[in-house]
Amino acid sequence: MTYNVNKSEAEWREQLDDFEYHVLREAGTERAYTGELLEEHRVGIFGCKGCGAELFRSTTKFDSHCGWPSFYEPKDGDAVELLEDRSHGMVRTEVRCANCGSHLGHVFEDAPQTPTGDRFCINSVSITFAPAE
Repeated sequence: MTYNVNKSEAEWREQLDDFEYHVLREAGTERAYTGELLEEHRVGIFGCKGCGAELFRSTTKFDSHCGWPSFYEPKDGDAVELLEDRSHGMVRTEVRCANCGSHLGHVFEDAPQTPTGDRFCINSVSITFAPAE
């Protein structure tokens, strides 16, 4: 897929620290309950750590008790791309930034308490937070 933001692996490695690179560029995962944005409850926008694209609104964040920041829908319908992920002996749906292709996490259809029924389970290290002014 072609993205609006295209960088070489060397450019990504220069921009991201080792763990950020592992998660965003190699589809790694941070340990549950360790991410700095898990308990972020202020009003604002969550963006891609790789390119700054706006991904999720704080109004769609909810406590899913899974250990990662969870949202029930992206900010815009085309903010993220969804890809089949057959790694680790299971079938899941990977969530990537539609602007730069960075790995964000996975989405699951197991949140009946939300308006969409979806749980976008996102690595804190993959996103940034900008509080509303």
